[in-house]
Amino acid sequence: MSNSKDGIEAIADIAHQVHQTTQNIGARRLHTILERLLEDISFEAPDAKKKSLAIDGDYVRKKLQDILQNEDLSKFIL
Repeated sequence: MSNSKDGIEAIADIAHQVHQTTQNIGARRLHTILERLLEDISFEAPDAKKKSLAIDGDYVRKKLQDILQNEDLSKFIL
């Protein structure tokens, strides 16, 4: 069963993996990864009926899988 701690660990793991294949720019890349992860939620938030949402590891991996699979894209994730 996934939980929000699992989500935090998945974010950290993905940021670490991207750092391994591209230049390590620290918190700037983490910030961009978080923006990418939350872009749909942020856009839809004003109209959302649900007021809470759990971000688990499965959600993180699904939203960010293209960054891990595409090294060229990873380079442009600041």
